Amino acid sequence: MERLRGLLQRAQQLSPQRSQTIYKRVEGPHQGRLEEEEEDREEGAQLPVHFCPMELRGPESPGSRAGLPNLIPWAAAGRRAAPYLVLTALLIFTGAFLLGYVAFRRSCQACGDSLLVVSEDGNYELGLDSHQGTLYWSDLQAMFLRLLGEGRLEDTIRETSLRQRVAGSPGMAALAQDVVAALSCQKLDHVWTDTHYVGLQFPDRAHPNTLRWLDETGRAGEQLPLEDPDAYCPYSATGNATGKLVYAHYGRPEDLQGLRARGVELTDSLLLVRVGVTSFAQKVASAQDFGAKGVLIYPDPADFSQDPHKPSLSSHRAVYGHVHLGTGDPYTPGFPSFNQTQFPPVASSGLPSIPAQPISADIAFRLLRKLKGPVAPQEWQGRLPGSPYRLGPGPGLHLEVNNHRTSTPISNIFGCIEGLAEPDHYVVIGAQRDAWGPGAAKSAVGTGILLELVRTFSSMVSKGFRPRRSLLFISWDGGDFGSVGSTEWLEGYLSVLHLKAVAYVSLDNAVLGDDKFHAKTSPLLISLIENILKQVDSPNHSGQTLYEQVVFTNPSWDAEVIRPLPMDSSAYSFTAFAGVPAVEFSFLEDDPAYPFLHTKEDTYENLHKMLQGRLPAVAQAVAQLAGQLLIRLSHDHLLPFDFGRYGDVVLRHIGSLNEFSGDLKARGLTLQWVYSARGDYIRAAEKLRKEIYSSEERDERLMRMYNVRIMRVEYYLLSQYVSPADFPFRHIFLGHGDHTLGALLDHLQLLRSNSSGASPKLSQDLGFQESRFRRQLALLTWTLQGAANALGGDVWNIDNNF
Repeated sequence: MERLRGLLQRAQQLSPQRSQTIYKRVEGPHQGRLEEEEEDREEGAQLPVHFCPMELRGPESPGSRAGLPNLIPWAAAGRRAAPYLVLTALLIFTGAFLLGYVAFRRSCQACGDSLLVVSEDGNYELGLDSHQGTLYWSDLQAMFLRLLGEGRLEDTIRETSLRQRVAGSPGMAALAQDVVAALSCQKLDHVWTDTHYVGLQFPDRAHPNTLRWLDETGRAGEQLPLEDPDAYCPYSATGNATGKLVYAHYGRPEDLQGLRARGVELTDSLLLVRVGVTSFAQKVASAQDFGAKGVLIYPDPADFSQDPHKPSLSSHRAVYGHVHLGTGDPYTPGFPSFNQTQFPPVASSGLPSIPAQPISADIAFRLLRKLKGPVAPQEWQGRLPGSPYRLGPGPGLHLEVNNHRTSTPISNIFGCIEGLAEPDHYVVIGAQRDAWGPGAAKSAVGTGILLELVRTFSSMVSKGFRPRRSLLFISWDGGDFGSVGSTEWLEGYLSVLHLKAVAYVSLDNAVLGDDKFHAKTSPLLISLIENILKQVDSPNHSGQTLYEQVVFTNPSWDAEVIRPLPMDSSAYSFTAFAGVPAVEFSFLEDDPAYPFLHTKEDTYENLHKMLQGRLPAVAQAVAQLAGQLLIRLSHDHLLPFDFGRYGDVVLRHIGSLNEFSGDLKARGLTLQWVYSARGDYIRAAEKLRKEIYSSEERDERLMRMYNVRIMRVEYYLLSQYVSPADFPFRHIFLGHGDHTLGALLDHLQLLRSNSSGASPKLSQDLGFQESRFRRQLALLTWTLQGAANALGGDVWNIDNNF
């Protein structure tokens, strides 16, 4: 045994000093979870086997103690038996090690959620031609942060905001060439462009849009000057609309229902609505559902900061916004716009049939002064001067919209770093490049950060770094018309992307302030975002991380900070249409929203003033956050997705569903099938988690098999039972259509409400329909059950109680 112990000690002394990851129990609010620590072992210290910090010792023989006399008379026989004793000791040592290893692995299953998400014990191997050895997370993080700080991010943002870059314009063509040249100078494996010919709508310079009062005879009379004639609503219906004016707050369905409840007639009216809360497209769609003839949209001062020390939007400025209730080219819905001549003419169902026009606050003030009828509720009152806001109706108005459609080439630009181990799996990051005005916050910040990340990761490649999975950097065109460039690309390559795209990170609208942080994201990425926030310094709170800044103002950060992806987000199509988990994060002001977004005053100077000189620091923090997300997504052995989260999403909605269980039971109906499918999903997720944590991480074949199952969870939640042509957004939680959980909840509301007070589109004047409910329940249930079955693995391993 002395000889064996000496050999072991000598081996330990010869082992190189290394940094390793271990886990420790976390106290406090996260008690019961395991956290990782980076710990440097001193030379000569015993190294743990794998990541288990246990100490293993062989049994001591009685004769190994110094200073004790040998009292055994048959020492010679003992010497002859020594080899057998050594062999026995080795067997005991090996058996003890294996038992300890298995026990530790099993003990980790209870904390599988935490380990899956926060694991940072992965080795980050350099290229095959490198002699630098192995990179750990701390090494890779330090390299990234050092190289990121060597760029010129602020200059790129400023220069981009000064360039004219409306989609399809000569200025955009020149910028596209410069971006391609910039990517070609980096150490990327592939750089290419993808051109689409899309239908975009622009104002008719020869026949501008007009707004006129109607005289007593009902004829168009005095013209109201549109002070910002370049502002318009792409995809508005063209033609004339005449009607009496009604003030409708934000134009939400509940606002319009409230007007109807107060006896204000909406049919054949023109609605005056405020910018904010919902998108332009949702405002116009709701107005159309309630029978309005047209919509005027204005920015009310009450919705923006009243701080006299911060810049504010000019009262004669209008706000730009498209009104297509969807994404992509609305004239080739469901198809890529590579060559429109090959497809029959068709229009998206999300195109409105009524005209819409943005107007300035000054024009809105002139309109509001003419309104009569009941005074608007206190919460509807704005800050335009004069008498209290009234609901109307007011005098008649005549709106004429003459926008025209043009077939326009747009170009998406791509740069790729191929992965070393899984090059056929892509982690995608993108930013909108076009802008209607200066677009500093809208697209210049995102473009600048994207180019800076390309430069940084390229420098890392030059130093030997290679991600496991491919990194795909994309500069989108046509974003101001409803994520046209990104959606057309998804439509063109959907059959490939849903098998290969791991996740999408959007840089659009990333810096609109610096006080608050919101992440619009798939539930799969929530825990990873939380972990990364703990490793990025706050740009305006010295000594704090972004996570500490967030939880200081929002103790329930998961509920306050995390938001579902809305349709007007550039990341929405990736998740709701293609089934790829996506995130778009934004830094915001504590005060009301950044006032210059989608206006001609969205300049670098105004954004810099709004942030009181902190724009470079906030943009740098965004780059750090996005870059570290990319590293984790592209280089962790096991994808850091919290696939059990969707079970929690269903559970949160079950409370709303349970409210109607009595009403359904009285009709002989039940929601039990949804509950059963949710239970099967939870069991499948737990089963997969246990499989992962009782397996060997170094088994590349096994890890790839698990990663494929994990990365397709979002795709499993696209309903396979509805047509993509009829319902392009097939996601049962984020999509639109009768197959979604939201549609089911809306339909159940009709059990207790008078259908005449609801939206005509929602109720269809028929109230609750049992046949429709059964179909909705089947669509939702079988999609969720299918996700549970797919997560369970091979068909012979599926074990559910459905």
